[in-house]
Amino acid sequence: MEHFTGKPSMKVMLYALSTCGWCKKTIELLKQQNIEFDYQYVDLLEGKEQDDAMTIMEKFNPRGSFPTLIIDDTRCIVGFNEKEIIGVLRE
Repeated sequence: MEHFTGKPSMKVMLYALSTCGWCKKTIELLKQQNIEFDYQYVDLLEGKEQDDAMTIMEKFNPRGSFPTLIIDDTRCIVGFNEKEIIGVLRE
């Protein structure tokens, strides 16, 4: 798991793929907004670690698609939607 230290405001977790352009755009957007967040490249995990990450992610996003952004363990944004992401982070 990777961590970006920015302005702490809420718990933000991103599940991403290392080869996904939309995932990289989401990471850059969060950094530009100076939001503290954690992220995990699920494709770089192995075995049980990867299974556990997918299980957690699929509770919020049953399709298992990327990027999946989970905010405060209650809100989920699937895909790169800049307006929605910025809107939620400013609430």
